[in-house]
Amino acid sequence: MSRRGGIHSDEHAGFDRPGRRSRPRTKDRPDFSDAALATVITVDRGRYRLRLDGASDEPGRGLVSATKARSLSRSRVVVGDRVRVVGDLSGEEGTLARLVEVEERRTVLRRTADDDDPYERPVVANADQLAIVTALADPPPRPGMIDRILVAGFDAGLDALLVLTKADLASPDEIVAAYRPLDVPVLTTQPGADLSDLRERLAGRTTVFVGHSGVGKSTLVNALIPGLDRAVGAVNATTGRGRHTSTSAIALQLPALPDGRDGGWVIDTPGVRSFGLSHVTPDGIVSAFGDLAAETGSCPRGCRHDSTAVDCGLDQAVAEGRLSPERLQSFRRILDARLSAETY
Repeated sequence: MSRRGGIHSDEHAGFDRPGRRSRPRTKDRPDFSDAALATVITVDRGRYRLRLDGASDEPGRGLVSATKARSLSRSRVVVGDRVRVVGDLSGEEGTLARLVEVEERRTVLRRTADDDDPYERPVVANADQLAIVTALADPPPRPGMIDRILVAGFDAGLDALLVLTKADLASPDEIVAAYRPLDVPVLTTQPGADLSDLRERLAGRTTVFVGHSGVGKSTLVNALIPGLDRAVGAVNATTGRGRHTSTSAIALQLPALPDGRDGGWVIDTPGVRSFGLSHVTPDGIVSAFGDLAAETGSCPRGCRHDSTAVDCGLDQAVAEGRLSPERLQSFRRILDARLSAETY
């Protein structure tokens, strides 16, 4: 070491580890308990459209755009999530708030891309009802798809509702008979039909609409919310498949009922052409049916309760008259839809 002009110079100083330039880590996390609460109503390319709690029911009021805080970079935020938000909450054009926290979800509807995909994808959060929308014709109904969506809904703890569209083109009797034993309410609609029964089912609830492309989800939502004008598309005459007209999920508030009751919210989702179930366990499906789960206590160890099961307690319940064979058959149909994922 040498001394020059009162300054100490160390010839080895250049080999020391460079000093930290970032702030030291701390276990203390920011407290956002006083931040504004909001609900995610749509997501578009990294931008989140939020509706602030306590906002007026007047269209466009209480809506803000936001980005995720860096601390949430690994968190997937979906429509229906309850979030904490800070920053500019004016909602004026060009302003952005910051989404800093996601509240615990009550429910999550999930799917996987296919039956071999190990990564589950949340579709919507905090819904309490699932409306499976399917056309009776153009395109024809796909019971296998309906069963798979039902499985995901039961796994998420959602009440299920089957909405059949285009009843002017085909009879609903066969579909109604297939799902009656599962106690799944079935409603039928056609262009210009009275939607009072459907409005009653949706009132005061948050309902996610899911279905194959081209079945008429957006048409139905337009009928429920006059003046909305969601884009709709035709079915390809060659392939029989619908075209995706909704490109992202969106939560929409329904008008109040004539008696003043809350009309509820619907979440319109893009059409799906597959619904992977690799994230759902067979036991999760069984537990969704209380009366069936109660009959599985006498099952042999490892019983899967499906159509190939031997000495299953569910078969014994049918033989002794505690369970209808039609209900067991319908239940096993949707259970088999899940178990088939393991053999693909």
